[in-house]
Amino acid sequence: MPQQFAGSLVSYPARISFYAYCGMILFGTALLLLPIARVADRPPISPVDALFTATSACCVTGLIVRSTVHDFSAFGQGVILLLMQLGGLGIMTITTLVAFQLGGQTSMRQRVLLAEALGIRGGSELRWVAGAVAIVVLSMETIGFVLLSVTTWGTAPAASVVWRSAFHSVSAFCNAGFALSDESFMPQAGNLPVNLVLCSLVIVGGLGFPVIFDIFSRLKAREPLWVRLSTHSKLMLVGTAGLLVYGMATFWLLEWNEGLADRSLTTKLVMGLFHATTCRTAGFNTVDYATLADATLFLTIILMAIGAGPCSTAGGFKVSTFMTLLVRGWASFRGCEHANFFRRTVPRSAVERAAVTALLFAVLAIAALVALLVVENTTVLSERPRWFLESLFECISALGTVGLSTGITPLLSNPGKLILVVLMLLGRLGPISVALALSWEKRPYQTEYLEEGPLVG
Repeated sequence: MPQQFAGSLVSYPARISFYAYCGMILFGTALLLLPIARVADRPPISPVDALFTATSACCVTGLIVRSTVHDFSAFGQGVILLLMQLGGLGIMTITTLVAFQLGGQTSMRQRVLLAEALGIRGGSELRWVAGAVAIVVLSMETIGFVLLSVTTWGTAPAASVVWRSAFHSVSAFCNAGFALSDESFMPQAGNLPVNLVLCSLVIVGGLGFPVIFDIFSRLKAREPLWVRLSTHSKLMLVGTAGLLVYGMATFWLLEWNEGLADRSLTTKLVMGLFHATTCRTAGFNTVDYATLADATLFLTIILMAIGAGPCSTAGGFKVSTFMTLLVRGWASFRGCEHANFFRRTVPRSAVERAAVTALLFAVLAIAALVALLVVENTTVLSERPRWFLESLFECISALGTVGLSTGITPLLSNPGKLILVVLMLLGRLGPISVALALSWEKRPYQTEYLEEGPLVG
């Protein structure tokens, strides 16, 4: 019986992962509704607010409707930390790997698909992947914890520094965006050590386990690093670097004499780096996004939509998806038949999957935006001067599991909050739907007709 059940998990990893996320969210909701989870003199946590917080933590988003530090007790904060950790580890990855190890004999196709999804060279190496994922996560979080403790020691009582460092280290590496301050990291906007530690955790967590494993394996084998890296790793590294530069440059260009006018040169530079890093699904902030220019918010929306890497702790429709479309677009612009990148040709099937992924993300975002505008049409939020832009910002932040907000999240009505709950869950489970489609053992028969192309462009 255990092997039969595990075998079904291997056959349908997306299905069991969906159940696992939903179960963890409901479990977290129940815990956050307990009186012990809130501060005694604060108003009770409503079921919708508890569900929203549990979903935001489990889907490593960071949007909040209640103050993490003032409304939730130490027990409640511990529940949020646990949900972030489970969400960051990736219930999809863990359940699939556990199913693989318990399921006995599995098909060669299942081994290859799972190995490719996790960046492993062969199916025989899958036995140690679950442990390797846990080791990477815990090692990075431990390093972050130590560095944050050292850099903030003496700023508060020892117990508080230790707890906050542990909480923020997990939140940063998991790209969750929860902070034990209602102002996030705005008070530390000029603190270079803290900013660098958080940015490093966010970037490594967002690269994805396939890239991390690929780099480690090349270093372990003492192979030429860049030459031997996979095309996916190269796409991710080049794309991540490019998006960081783009985020910093646009932020400095638009806000240098506006939102950053009264800051020192060093603080301006650090805030630009922090913005470019965290708006790609981390959710921390050192600047009040409600005060930023419309152009800055719109360009931030683009970064939030792209997100970070597949099989990572981050969301969005992924850097590799964006880079695949960019490489294909550049090849088409030059009249080339093949999309080549560093002496490798990107398969047409990968380009098609990338296009479908980006299109699906856009469709979900548009549908959610319309729904949010409708349900909030009669509330005070609809009277805000930038209501449409702020609604789009909020929807992309939820679907990309980012967690940034212009401050409207706590003001949403219950239907509006539930829309964001659905978006956060869909944003975290997006890659799982693709995995399900690829894991079908039998594809439906489809008749092939004579080709006739429409006019495009």
